[in-house]
Order: sequence, then structure tokens, then C-alpha cells
Amino acid sequence: MLRIIGGSQKGRRLKMIRDPRVRPMPGKLREALFNIIQDKVPGAVCLDGFAGSGSLGLEALSRGAARVVFIEEYGPAAKIIRHNIEKCGFQEQARVLHEEFNRGVIQLAREKLSFDLIFIDPPYELLKERNPLKVVKKRGILKPDGLIVLRHFNKITPDLRFFERHRWFRCGDDVISFFRHRREESEPASGQNPAQEEKGSGSFFP
Repeated sequence: MLRIIGGSQKGRRLKMIRDPRVRPMPGKLREALFNIIQDKVPGAVCLDGFAGSGSLGLEALSRGAARVVFIEEYGPAAKIIRHNIEKCGFQEQARVLHEEFNRGVIQLAREKLSFDLIFIDPPYELLKERNPLKVVKKRGILKPDGLIVLRHFNKITPDLRFFERHRWFRCGDDVISFFRHRREESEPASGQNPAQEEKGSGSFFP
């Protein structure tokens, strides 16, 4: 059973999709994750990549995130996310992109959107074939002080070329790795207005 663990919707049951391609983050792991990032969630603009049933993004909204974009390629899962959003009453704060992850990120970059928190929870095998961190870096959708949360199998080492991994923890076969911009890269460019960067110039709903 999938439930929201904390915040305004604490205890709310979420609809799950029974399909081996969708692998929800276990409640124990999700609780440990949000205990670590709890100070970063209120008011944050978040991206839930490989969203599955949407439990990570909905947990963030329940705990005070301002907005969440969900990217999910699998059609039945995208439909479940929309159902769960409506069930929780977050329609005004949530947007679902039924897209492959890279294409979704490219679309968001074109809209000039950027994020405080990016959750990436791909199928284990995908990290051997593709690199979601690379497209996030290339498209510049992580804010200067933003954080990427990546779930991966403990025997897979994520690519460390694009962001600094400053923390990680293991729970069973799962590892949660936290990435941020390297410190020398996070300073605003000369002439850039930090306040303007923080707000972003894109529209959440096109």
C-alpha cells in the first residue's frame, strides 16, 4: 500500500500501478529521504523524474513544495499520477508531462523553467544505458543552489562528471545519492541578477 508519509496529506492512500516497469520508492526509504531534505522542501519548485505513481512529488507537495512537474513516459502510469494529484487536491500546483525523461527535460528547458529539487528514480538498468544527470546539466534546469536526489542500485556507481555528489546513504539494495553544482559553478555569472534567477522566467503551465 502506498501512502503519503507527512504533511497536509499525511496518511492519504495513493493509487498504485501494478506493473514491473513501475517501482515505487518504499515508504521507509522515502521517509528517510524527506527527513534529510525537509528544510529544502517548503516553497520549492520540484521535478519528479521517472515519476511512476507520483509518490515523491506528491510527498513534496504535501510537505509544502510550491509546484511539482512530473515526467513519466509510461501512459498508464501518467494516468495514475493525474488521478493521485486530483485525489490530493493539488491540481493547481502540479503538471504531468507524458514524455520520455530526456525529451521532458528539453521541453522544460525551452520553457526556461528551473528547479530547486529534482528527484530521479529511474529503472535500475537505465543508468547503465543512459545518463539522466547529463541531460539535466546540459539543459541547465537545476537552480544554482538546487539539489538532485538520485535513487540507484548499490552496485551501480552513478556518473560523477556533471555534478558533485556530496552525500549518500544506503538502505538495503537502494542507494540515495545527493548531487549539487560544484561550488565554483554555482556562482551567478557576471551581470546576472540572482533574484531573477531564483524566480525563473518560465511559465509553469504553458
